[in-house]
Amino acid sequence: MQTQSSPEKLRVGVVGLGWAGETHLKSYLNVPNVEVVALAEPQEARLQQVGRLYEVPNLYTDYRELVERDDLDVVSVATPNHLHMPVTVAALNGGKHVLCEKPLARSGAESRQMVEAARAAGRVLEVAFNHRQRGDVQILKQYVDEGGLGRIYHGKATWMRRSGIPGMGGWFTSREMAGGGPLIDLGVHVLDMILYLLNEPKVVSVSAATYAELGPRGRGGRGDTVRVGAYEVEDLATAFLRLADGGSLLVEASWAVYGKAGDDFGVTLYGTDGGADITVKNYGWEDTLTLYTDTAGVPSQVHPRVWRGEGHQAVVRNFVNIIRSADWAAHDGSVGMRRTQIIDACYLSALEGREVKVDELP
Repeated sequence: MQTQSSPEKLRVGVVGLGWAGETHLKSYLNVPNVEVVALAEPQEARLQQVGRLYEVPNLYTDYRELVERDDLDVVSVATPNHLHMPVTVAALNGGKHVLCEKPLARSGAESRQMVEAARAAGRVLEVAFNHRQRGDVQILKQYVDEGGLGRIYHGKATWMRRSGIPGMGGWFTSREMAGGGPLIDLGVHVLDMILYLLNEPKVVSVSAATYAELGPRGRGGRGDTVRVGAYEVEDLATAFLRLADGGSLLVEASWAVYGKAGDDFGVTLYGTDGGADITVKNYGWEDTLTLYTDTAGVPSQVHPRVWRGEGHQAVVRNFVNIIRSADWAAHDGSVGMRRTQIIDACYLSALEGREVKVDELP
């Protein structure tokens, strides 16, 4: 991949102005020598509102006009999932670095096109996995890297909502536009968290099941009901993953389920010398991390003092620092592609009712 130093001031365009896109925009404004100069959003009223609020001069309802600008260094992509690939590839082909919201794409095949475009263009492609920037995740990551848990042989990664289907009947619940339901929306976050904590073990095979029991009956919405199209995706997914090193993972995600969860996520790790839990209730951050060990020969628990973490702000700052570095070769979107390949295997396993080897996918 091409390597070079970036200009001192980076000029940024943001495509998509929902919550994620506005969060990207605000994060760039807090990074020195970065200027947001263009926005793209198909809803004219929203485009004008955000443009005025943040004093961004160039506004477009068609993203192609933004990515065709030759004075941009960076494009942030925060659109519905079905547009991640075309917007990202167009921006990369135009010589821009790209920060794309999760998931990288609807499928491994689309993700591969994006990675190949990044490599061909010699540009950075990063994915906005903001939850790995939490304070509890960062502390546990250091503890794992220092060997505090020994050899980790099993883990769990879950995100369970009691009632939280986003935009019932909108793009989130369209298989064509979203690529899937809570597994690709929420599950990709906790899958990223646990693979990041474990230093990217190779996932060999998956055995998964998906269920659509509440959404098709109009249950499980979170109050932002759209009710335009049909409910075409799962509302609960569960998957067992086998790792190349002999370990295993359990990944579970729901938008709506009759259970005790509110909007809760976390990871559990079991190691030969200790264990750990991150348990997050309704996006909280205090008292979320527990370490399990032995003290003087008896079981004990440790509750480290954690900090909140910076989420998207840290994602954007790290992205800018990568661009300003001298080497971009390790930042071509491959991490995001591996996540989508695993999710592809999960959906195929659920569809065909069998264990699927990740490498057997096209």
